[in-house]
Amino acid sequence: MLNMKRVLLLLTMGLFVATAIKAQQKTAFGDEVGTLDGIIKAYYDVVTVKKGEKVSYTRDSLLHVPDALVGMAQKNKDGKTGLKLITLKQFHQNSDAYLEKDGFYEKEISRKVENFGAIYHVWSTYETRNVVGGPIIERGINSIQLYFDGARFWILSWVFDNESKEQPIPKKYLIN
Repeated sequence: MLNMKRVLLLLTMGLFVATAIKAQQKTAFGDEVGTLDGIIKAYYDVVTVKKGEKVSYTRDSLLHVPDALVGMAQKNKDGKTGLKLITLKQFHQNSDAYLEKDGFYEKEISRKVENFGAIYHVWSTYETRNVVGGPIIERGINSIQLYFDGARFWILSWVFDNESKEQPIPKKYLIN
């Protein structure tokens, strides 16, 4: 009976270890993509860059499915809101020089998650600065769509909109 308990204990411990190992899915840059927290952390880390350093499109592309889309809700000259959709590569071509010039630090300040099966939607409220601890440049919400393939998360697309005086962030997106 004692040997049977040991066997069951060892099997149970092995199952926990195997589960923990499976959850640790890392990219070539060490980003943990086997958990939702890990991929969201990597999502923010990849655009954080000190003044004069380089943003890594290669690192960012390992978080996304091929041909992932990025969207920006923007007001046009007439004051009407429009949506600009571009590829992840186009986003980097358009934004990396700006991020690198003055530095860019984006931090998640609140998160709301919904999921069904393998699909996830994350409402991620953010604030941006040029340096850690510096003045806040802007705040807004990222709407991030993800897929979990059983081993890791993949970003399918994301769209953001910035806060303004006319459009403050609702309280429900500022509370965890």
